[in-house]
Amino acid sequence: MTQMRELWPQLEPWLLAVWGLYLLVLACWIVLQKREPIATLSWLLALAALPVLGLVVYHFLGPQRIRRQRHRRTRARSGLQAALPDGLRASEDCVTVAKLGQSVTRYAPATATEAELLVGGHATYDALLAAIAGAQHHLHLEYYIFEADRIGTTVRDALAERARAGVRVRLLLDAIGSGRTPNRFLTPLREAGAEVAWFHPARLRWLWRPRVNLRSHRKLVVVDGREAFTGGINVSDTQDERLRADAFRDLHLRLRGEVVRWLQLAFLEDWHYTTGVALRDRNLWPELPPGRLLAQVLPSGPDSPWEAIHRVMVEAIHQADRRVWLVTPYFVPGEAARMALTSAALRGLDVRVLVPARSDSAIVRAAARSYYDELLAAGIRVFEYQPRMLHSKALLVDGDTCLLGSANFDYRSFRLNFELNVLLHDVGTAGALEKEIAACLAESREVVAGRASGLGRRLGEAWARLLSPLL
Repeated sequence: MTQMRELWPQLEPWLLAVWGLYLLVLACWIVLQKREPIATLSWLLALAALPVLGLVVYHFLGPQRIRRQRHRRTRARSGLQAALPDGLRASEDCVTVAKLGQSVTRYAPATATEAELLVGGHATYDALLAAIAGAQHHLHLEYYIFEADRIGTTVRDALAERARAGVRVRLLLDAIGSGRTPNRFLTPLREAGAEVAWFHPARLRWLWRPRVNLRSHRKLVVVDGREAFTGGINVSDTQDERLRADAFRDLHLRLRGEVVRWLQLAFLEDWHYTTGVALRDRNLWPELPPGRLLAQVLPSGPDSPWEAIHRVMVEAIHQADRRVWLVTPYFVPGEAARMALTSAALRGLDVRVLVPARSDSAIVRAAARSYYDELLAAGIRVFEYQPRMLHSKALLVDGDTCLLGSANFDYRSFRLNFELNVLLHDVGTAGALEKEIAACLAESREVVAGRASGLGRRLGEAWARLLSPLL
């Protein structure tokens, strides 16, 4: 101990020099990412306090834009071009929100003959299993979470039965979200003839440019190219209210019509990107009748700089004339999203934000609450759903426009995850969504201005807000 005290005066200048060099390298590295200033400063402050360990954290979890990944996604798209039907081309006949959506995704507006809102795991799994049982040619599934529990086993066995009957079954799972699912659980599916692939699995060669923080959060099923399911519901007992009283309250969509072609394309791009295999079977593209419902598929991810879902949601809010109702389990908005919501309220619109009172992420819940005062001051009504975890992700604009899918209203969904939403212009679907949101509001507690909270809670929310760009 005495020797350390004697050596310290000699070591201190060197340690300070090393720490200063570390900060310089760190600052250059992060600044060159050209992120928003608040995100850059948040990372600098957080990592400056964690020498060495901070570099490792940023390397694996930082806001990476991988150019090689963009190139692979581009190749995945171009590799499919020869097999695409003529209907999957850009449209000149679209305006406002749909035109923006097409510009940032290259997915044109389409139509649907049916759009059914499925509330909860019970309704979703029943409809999904019925569709699987009726499949004749192929089943394409992509999930963030596919667990080896009762629901997972039921879906797996249904897929295996169809595979044994000659149906081509392809299952794409996220390697992190479904990381707890053992390979032996999927063995019966493979033995039946199904193909299973993992999105961004751990690989030694990825240590330099890791993808652990870039996940496929999409939930998508395409049945024979004619029917599709997408939304926020994973394959898990935690989302089936028949099995658990605390099951997540969530939403899903069942779609038929031309829009299914674009959902098929979204899956095929992900499959090609993950496996390197371009599926060019013409039977993947059956003729589909046009419908009366306007629908547009919106894929988004870190392979594009445009933050497609974020932009379309903000534009939809700006276009609102009467009402904006937002439901999200994770509310961590950036400046553009907050400006859109508060501006809508200041214009006199009925703006409501519905979030869960009980979340599976304490830090995200605290960050969300840090925005309440600003929202309330602008005239936005904020509600916290009480009974259980609210996992629905939806935006209702006026009486005819809604967005539903996998994307939360937060930085991670807008910038890091691969997400998939559907924009619908339909009074019937919007009306069904309005009823579901109203039912949730009836079981929610409205947050009032001047809410009482202790100093510790306010400090916790403030610190969580500071970390918002990192969440």
